[in-house]
Formats: sequence, structure tokens, C-alpha cells
Amino acid sequence: METIHRVFVGDSRDLSAVADDSVELVVTSPPYPMIEMWDDLFADLDPAVGDALESGDGRVAFEAMHAQLDRVWDELERVLVDGGIACINVGDATRSIDDSFRVYPNHARVLEAFESRGFDPLPDVLWRKPTNSAAKFMGSGTLPPNAYVTLEHEYVLVFRNGNESRSFEPRADRRYEAAYFWEERNRWFTDLWTDVRGELQTLEFEGSEELRERSAAYPFEIPYRLICMYSTYGDTVLDPFWGTGTTTLAAMCAGRGSVGYELEEAFLEAFDRQIDDVPAISQSIGRARLEAHRSFVEEYRAEGSTLEYDAEYYDTSVVTKMERSIRLREVDSIETVADGYRVEHEPLSDGDE
Repeated sequence: METIHRVFVGDSRDLSAVADDSVELVVTSPPYPMIEMWDDLFADLDPAVGDALESGDGRVAFEAMHAQLDRVWDELERVLVDGGIACINVGDATRSIDDSFRVYPNHARVLEAFESRGFDPLPDVLWRKPTNSAAKFMGSGTLPPNAYVTLEHEYVLVFRNGNESRSFEPRADRRYEAAYFWEERNRWFTDLWTDVRGELQTLEFEGSEELRERSAAYPFEIPYRLICMYSTYGDTVLDPFWGTGTTTLAAMCAGRGSVGYELEEAFLEAFDRQIDDVPAISQSIGRARLEAHRSFVEEYRAEGSTLEYDAEYYDTSVVTKMERSIRLREVDSIETVADGYRVEHEPLSDGDE
């Protein structure tokens, strides 16, 4: 199986290299309005942002920043197929401007923007992000009433393009082979993820830590889960805020194609230096999923439960009929091509063979 991964250096407010109705899934984490590390970026896009911040008008700055993101959402409406899913990872911002502390609800503003463009909101996910601060509490210490609760979660907002789900031909291999295990479904399709604590797998290279800080990259596990949850083999995943390429790496490991847009070419150059590591990463992820399932089966049987079905491609039992055709993919080889990469995938072999 072959997948193509294109990455463009450019402004995602104009996704002209991406054709209409050519993407089945969007997974991205945009720069968060009213987080100070992104002030200069938004001010470069619209000088009114800098003027509003300078004058102490946080509300105007907040709306001006989101107006720039709105132009990206316009493009997503164009390139995403009917019934396609958009997953937007976003966090709210807390900030003091002119000595007035408040929260800026980015998730609510993004929700409003997508719904106004005809997207149907679906149940979202909250995940707890790790904190490095020993003094997490904000405000007046232990004295009421002027302290504030901590803000340590982010949202994965989920939208469907239009009011109808995608349809598939009966027993489509690309859908059934991309199924997830029953216990993965039970963990992934909850509205609170407490087990995403860091980067499950990532590319490491000289200067990578500094680049990740500049991109505010999300943990690999987030795009990998979302890609497995909301796409099938043969689909293309778009990330208009590519950063360090975490979404593309996840798509490669999940056996999907991808498209990315990124303003800074340095991120692409860094990713390119480490593509030789991707086959080993993809294999380790597939093996970990398979071994985790086998451990689940042992525990399930130890509790006295019976599994009625056997997997077709692996020496293990499964809970449901729909899991029988699961066939994980691993990256066999990567070739650099114009605007990206061509990846060859092989079915993940059974570790017991």
C-alpha cells in the first residue's frame, strides 16, 4: 500500500494547492489567540491585533486574532469532503491586560465559527495537559475570594462537514481492516482523556526541543488516535498548522496520506532529516497495539469471559465481528518526492510468527 504526504511552505489562509473535496479528515492545533507566544504572529497577519494589545483592549485583540483563523476555516469547508471530520485541538487562554485578569474562551469562538459555516458539532474531548509549574494556583493563595482555578485542560473539538455521515460500499476492506480493537474504542471514545501525558513517539533531532517550543506541538498520541478514530485506509489527513509534523508522522504510522501547510521552512528541514526513523517508529506503535490487545484478552479470559471471534490476520481473539479483519500497517520505506514523501506500507506481521 502506498501513501503520499505533501507539505507546503505557505499561509494556510490560502490552501490553493489542495483541491476541493479532496480531504477526508482534518487534524490540527492552531496558534491559540491571546497566548502571548503567538502575539507577534497574529500582529504580522493583522496590525490591528498589535494596536489592540497596545491599547489594552483584549476583547478587540481576541476577535481580530480569530478573524485570521476564520479564513483558514473557510478553506477547510472547501477542501473537506461532505461528511468529512475536522478535529481542532485548542485551549483557552488566561491573561491580564491593564491589570484585569480573565479567560479568553478560544474553544467557544472556534465552535461558533465552524457552526456558522455549516459544520455540525459532534461530542468533543477534554484532555489534561501536563504542567511544569510547582505553583499552579492563580490569585491570592489561600485567601478567598480572589483565587482562580487552574487551566490545565485542552479541547479536541470535533465537527462533521454537513449533516450526513460518509457512506462506504458494503464490507469495504479499507474500512474493516482499519478497525480498532474493542478496548481501544472504549478508551478512545470517551469525552475525557486522562492518559495523554506526553509524546508517545516523536522525531528527535538537534534543535528539536526549541522547535517544538516554538510550535507548541501536541503529543503524538492525540493525532494518532484521532486519525484511527475518524478515517480509513486510503484517506487523506490535512493539518493546516503543520509545525513539527506530528500529524504527518501520525498519518504515516496509521497508514493514511496527509497534507500539511507550514509558514516556517525550518520545520520541514528538521522533519526531513529524521524520516529514516519513521519505519521503526511505526512498527513499534503497531506492535504495542497488538501486544496491548493480547494482554487485554488474557485479562478478559481470566475474569471468566469468553471471546467468540478470532482475528483473521493475527493469532488472537477479538470481542466483536467487526474486529476480525483488523490489519495494522507499518512503514516499509520512505522516498522523498516533490513537495513531500511517498511511503510504502506493509501489513504488520504477527509477532508470534
